[in-house]
Amino acid sequence: MTLPPTPQSASHGELRLTAQTQGRLTAIDAAEWDNLASPGGPQAAGYDPFVSWAFLEALEASGCVGPSTGWTPAHVTLRDEHGRLVGAAPRYLKSHSYGEFVFDHAWADAYARAGGRYYPKLQTAVPFTPVTGSKLLIGDPEIGQDEALRATLLETIRAPLDEGAISSAHLTFANAADAATAAGSGWLERHDRQYHFFNTGYRDFQDFLAALTSIRRKNLRRERAEAVAGLEVRWLTGSDITEAHWDVFFAFYMDTGARKWGSPYLNRTFFSLLGERLADKVLLIFAYDGAKPIAGALNLIGGQVLYGRYWGRIEDRPFLHFELCYYQAIDFVLSKGLKRVEAGAQGEHKIARGYEPVVTRSFHEIAHPGLRAAVSDFLRRERQVVASDNAELSAYTPFRINTTPPQSGTNGEPEPR
Repeated sequence: MTLPPTPQSASHGELRLTAQTQGRLTAIDAAEWDNLASPGGPQAAGYDPFVSWAFLEALEASGCVGPSTGWTPAHVTLRDEHGRLVGAAPRYLKSHSYGEFVFDHAWADAYARAGGRYYPKLQTAVPFTPVTGSKLLIGDPEIGQDEALRATLLETIRAPLDEGAISSAHLTFANAADAATAAGSGWLERHDRQYHFFNTGYRDFQDFLAALTSIRRKNLRRERAEAVAGLEVRWLTGSDITEAHWDVFFAFYMDTGARKWGSPYLNRTFFSLLGERLADKVLLIFAYDGAKPIAGALNLIGGQVLYGRYWGRIEDRPFLHFELCYYQAIDFVLSKGLKRVEAGAQGEHKIARGYEPVVTRSFHEIAHPGLRAAVSDFLRRERQVVASDNAELSAYTPFRINTTPPQSGTNGEPEPR
């Protein structure tokens, strides 16, 4: 099933807007899209590489996203009476619920048992990317118009539900502005948890260590020393990254996928396109045993945030995952004056290493009244559990004002990032 690209009218105060569905991002001018996604450009404090035209289109051009993958592009655009792009959203028609990191399989199963058809559904998101950010792209409109324009865009996103062929619409990993719009429009709110490192003004890693309890400070030093014993760690970004590096990293990525979750979502072509288009926003952290790279982590660099994405290795070394993914990320952020590290989904073991629990938000619009009521009740109870758990977990951060954290129970790898 595809959504028709036929233009439709949309209202925004006195503006006359035209809403349209685009089946490929190449149908939208890259500069127009990026002007909405990151009005200040790649150097702006709010720059988010994941909603850039280059990143999203690389997913399509490489074949990682498309009808054969169950992620059919159905991007939304809003144009004013002069033809200017004033709103856009990365939206996909989904035939499954994989690659989203906000799990609704139980909802789909329940609806199917009741005789309903949950798929296809609409997903407004960055595929395979559990990163909080704006998905309702409106650029930098006139003061006072942003909320109304964002609401118009959200209503356009969910409009196909009124035709009866789509069960639901989903907006995942919403930032504060998108969340306010979705909540105000009556979408169902879901909470989950990630772990982020916050740079509160540390001069360097030693300054960060000084803020920890003595036992955690000692443990972190021990982990770092053991992880890199006999190894050399290198940071690679920009023109330093070659196709040979991508060959190595792809082997790491495939190894992790094979061991952790089966079929990885990204192919080798995607990584070449990423390096070609966004090399200055890529940070590869490799561990070398002599001349041989044995492990690596891929990060993307935002305006104020380092985003940890994927990791892999071909040799098993104690604590090496923690070193490359968490400690080296902290080192990089502190050296560049960035504000935080977002280290991906899952992982209570991150708390003992200076990462703090934060709430992530998604929003869901469900057409069937019975399913909507059941999901609404579930989400209300789930939000209470997440809030309670976060309050408890926050007491175990390793900083000196807190209690001693529990043992992580592993010196190996967590669930896939």
